[in-house]
Amino acid sequence: MDDQDIPKNTEPGMPASDRKPAEQETPEQTSPDSSSHQNERLAHFIQMLTDDNEGTRWKAAEMLGRMEDPAAIEPLIDTLWDDDSRVRLKAAWALGQIGDQRAIRPLQRLYRMEKEGVQEIIAEALEEIKHRMSRE
Repeated sequence: MDDQDIPKNTEPGMPASDRKPAEQETPEQTSPDSSSHQNERLAHFIQMLTDDNEGTRWKAAEMLGRMEDPAAIEPLIDTLWDDDSRVRLKAAWALGQIGDQRAIRPLQRLYRMEKEGVQEIIAEALEEIKHRMSRE
């Protein structure tokens, strides 16, 4: 898939037909056990960001974005320089979902390096971060 083939107003990367229902997570209950489980899941998905398979890295970035845990910021920033453009875009999307200001400068740098069609997705992530910061 070429970056220019990514439909507007959709999440970048993998087509919906490739997504599995198990990728849709349910909210965790708040308890000491769920906190431990959340930390294990977070560590698992962070480790997956370095997998040899780009699909695995893409899914890991997606899950980290859905978890919205600021502990994933630095690993996701590192993933902005992935060899696969779909992984880079999913990492940018995930950073937008988390909404941490530490991602602004790396996203701006990536924006300057990418093609016009891809820049739109990165700009949306930057806007989401600014929006989330204004709500705090």
